[in-house]
Amino acid sequence: MHTDADRRAKLKRMKNLRTGLLFTSPVLIGYAIFIVIPLIVTFVLSFTDYSIGGPMQFIGLANFSDMFSGRDIFFYPAVKATFYYVFVSVPLGIVFSFLVAVLLNQQIRAKAFFRGVFYLPVVIPLASAGIIWMWMLQPDFGVVNYLLREMGLPTSSWLASDTTVIPTLVLFSLWNCGSTIVIFLAGLQSIPSHLYEALEVDGGNAWHKLIHITIPMSSPIIFFNSVMGFINAFQTFVQPAVMTSGNSGSGAAAMGGPDNASLLYVLYLFQNAFRFSKMGAASANAVILFLVTLLFTFVIFRFSRSLVHYEGDGKRS
Repeated sequence: MHTDADRRAKLKRMKNLRTGLLFTSPVLIGYAIFIVIPLIVTFVLSFTDYSIGGPMQFIGLANFSDMFSGRDIFFYPAVKATFYYVFVSVPLGIVFSFLVAVLLNQQIRAKAFFRGVFYLPVVIPLASAGIIWMWMLQPDFGVVNYLLREMGLPTSSWLASDTTVIPTLVLFSLWNCGSTIVIFLAGLQSIPSHLYEALEVDGGNAWHKLIHITIPMSSPIIFFNSVMGFINAFQTFVQPAVMTSGNSGSGAAAMGGPDNASLLYVLYLFQNAFRFSKMGAASANAVILFLVTLLFTFVIFRFSRSLVHYEGDGKRS
């Protein structure tokens, strides 16, 4: 038997639910329109042979078969270039950003100035920065090779060679690490100072502080930046599209950079969709990208349980 108090409590919960849904409805509607519905449409289109302005024909798993069987000659080069870029740029970016944040967290002169300098690249639009870098790294007339020649150092082909184009894009990603540095810096400033003081009393030096306090206490921030770094790296598009598009040659066999060496996966997806108007194949590409990103995120979360320490938990989680 339900008492009057139970019924009143239930009515109150329903009223609170309706009020909550009313106030969150703009976000929920926007999420449905811009996230959920496009995701469903992408999955549906991945099983079709659909071109912009043309008829839609259901072809089952043919788009996926074309990719993995090698009939799509750009799929494996794009996967190879993307994994090369991701597994070099993300670890280097995490290490570089963390070390810079540690240095910027010290009591040094002009600390605010240096923080602004490292964050400044984030303010510059990626497309504009890419064009500037492309001019600076021009092999024959670029300022970087000019300075190297003046100093008697060997020059590089940078974006013009299939062996150096990905390392150059990685270098650009390190230059653009300002956001990651700021997040690390915020995490470092939240570490209690009494931990360092206690270690000093026990005779610890700067290396001991870094290994036994700074890195363990920063592990949640390292974990967060690693997850976001992998997700963002898999979705890299502007840099190869702007910086290497002029080096890709012409014709159906040229899509990204010298010998397609900078054909990162999202650029490959974009070319399928808007250069060749193969929306069905591009949707299948997007589904694969979604699943790979989901898999890597799951793996990072899985292996983080024994490595990430949250203050106050009394355990590793």
